[in-house]
Amino acid sequence: MIVGARAMPQLIDMEEGRRLLAAKRGFRNWVSRFKEDFGPKTRLCDLSLPTLYFLAQGRDKGAFYLYDLIMGLKSLGSGFEFHELDPKNKMKVMDLHLFLLDRVRFECMKRIGWLQSYPGEELTLVELIVEFERLAPGLQAKIPLLSPSHPEFPRFSAANVFDKEGVIRRLIPGLIKEIEGYSDTL
Repeated sequence: MIVGARAMPQLIDMEEGRRLLAAKRGFRNWVSRFKEDFGPKTRLCDLSLPTLYFLAQGRDKGAFYLYDLIMGLKSLGSGFEFHELDPKNKMKVMDLHLFLLDRVRFECMKRIGWLQSYPGEELTLVELIVEFERLAPGLQAKIPLLSPSHPEFPRFSAANVFDKEGVIRRLIPGLIKEIEGYSDTL
């Protein structure tokens, strides 16, 4: 390097820069609550089991963190402002919340060996939220694949397409009970 010369500033693609800023805004409360690193490339498989369990319960505090992420990425404010949203935006946030809650629960089922795979597992949280309107219809139309080792597999295999989703959804209460006993060391 020549003395007195400056290094070239690093160029960042505008869209990538927007996603980076949106992710920073969206995950701000997650970092302090969950003590993990989150960013634009974070997928559900990157979250710790304690974080997934907390979110999968679907209770008030878990819902707040999903609302907060959604609202931050959609530039709708903070999760603290959810109840102040106009009805149209509140409904959009709630729809997205239920969509994400399904994905969180599917990831938990996969981690404990109940599912082989689920639709959208390769996507980042930012993609799932920012591109919800485009991605959700296709992902919601697909059914997670139950693991052949799961006791409900014969019923799942014999079910028609419409009933397969019901078999998966009936596993959710058992999932919540199953993961309640997991410790922070898993």
